[in-house]
Amino acid sequence: MSNTRGEGDCSRILLVHGIWMTGIELAWLGRRLSANGFAVDRFRYRSLRQTPAEGAERLNRFIRQRGYDCLHLVAHSLGGLVLLNLFDRYPDQPPGRVVLLGAPVQGSVVARRLAHHPWGRHLIGRAGERGLVEGAPPWNGGRELGVVAGTSGLGIGRLLGGIDDVSDGTVMVKETVIPAASDRRLHATGHMSMLFSAAVAADVAEFLRHGRFPG
Repeated sequence: MSNTRGEGDCSRILLVHGIWMTGIELAWLGRRLSANGFAVDRFRYRSLRQTPAEGAERLNRFIRQRGYDCLHLVAHSLGGLVLLNLFDRYPDQPPGRVVLLGAPVQGSVVARRLAHHPWGRHLIGRAGERGLVEGAPPWNGGRELGVVAGTSGLGIGRLLGGIDDVSDGTVMVKETVIPAASDRRLHATGHMSMLFSAAVAADVAEFLRHGRFPG
């Protein structure tokens, strides 16, 4: 897709939700980004019935049907793995920046534990393939990427045998690492509470404007 605008001038954001979610939980983040001058859209996919690669195919169609000339992408949790699959398979996307929030791009120890039990496999559905169990494809988006991770340690991981490293309670910080990322930021939040954090929203807005987190 062609575009004559610079990434710093882009004002359109597409939010991508995580597993078990519908995008409604992103409304608070969306309102804060709107207050910062961005126009915000949301993309919905079937997080349990589709693999992240299939979600990426659907996302690619969504973007192309709307003909965005410039588009920032902000994804939470599993949504970040959908984005890495998107850029791996469909790299020709509109210009813009990308922010991942609590995305276990290296795969999730919590998901791997669930995958060992029949009842747990129902909870992760098909999200493990090229996703929560196997890990996402390497980042090759060719654009500025910011990574946000939480450090509160309070979350579902404690109910599933604990997490032995710094985490947001569900995803370990080391599971979010992308060596090629432009910048990264840690916040003392939980996996879901980061979506309601004014500080996280401010960091996202700053990165989308300038390609770096503040400070």
